[in-house]
Amino acid sequence: MAKAEDIDVDPQEPYRRAGARIVRVRARELFEHGEGVLDTSDIERVHDMRVASRRLRAVLEIFAPCFPQSEFKGVLRDVKQLADALGERRDPDVHIDALRAFARTQSAGNRHGVQRMIEDLEERQLRGNAALAAELERAEERGLHGRLLALADAADPDDDGPVDA
Repeated sequence: MAKAEDIDVDPQEPYRRAGARIVRVRARELFEHGEGVLDTSDIERVHDMRVASRRLRAVLEIFAPCFPQSEFKGVLRDVKQLADALGERRDPDVHIDALRAFARTQSAGNRHGVQRMIEDLEERQLRGNAALAAELERAEERGLHGRLLALADAADPDDDGPVDA
């Protein structure tokens, strides 16, 4: 699993500024995990992006008072929808992996039934992947990454943010 970047917060730092900085970092992490996330042969990619989406959602909720509510509600909704799509794709990944390990412990007579369950889950995985692809496209069309950064800017307009945001 990809480790979250450590973010130091000075206790004297204004709440808004800390929120803005943390949202910028967590937003960057989320979108960095997007590369290859639809590759069903590497289930860790979707896991890493899902974890990043949950971290971002938590940070948004913690710092909600810092953001203009009109923009915040739509951004949070879009982050939740992306997280839900990641979950729909991730759940079958976990079950398939567990069933494959289980099948290796079974006699040849039982493996056929387990394989049938795996095939059903692979179909669910593909449907989840299609839904995730659509949600990723929606996030791009809606400019989610840019809206997250704009939200951070609105919370702390005096902070230029990190150069790589």
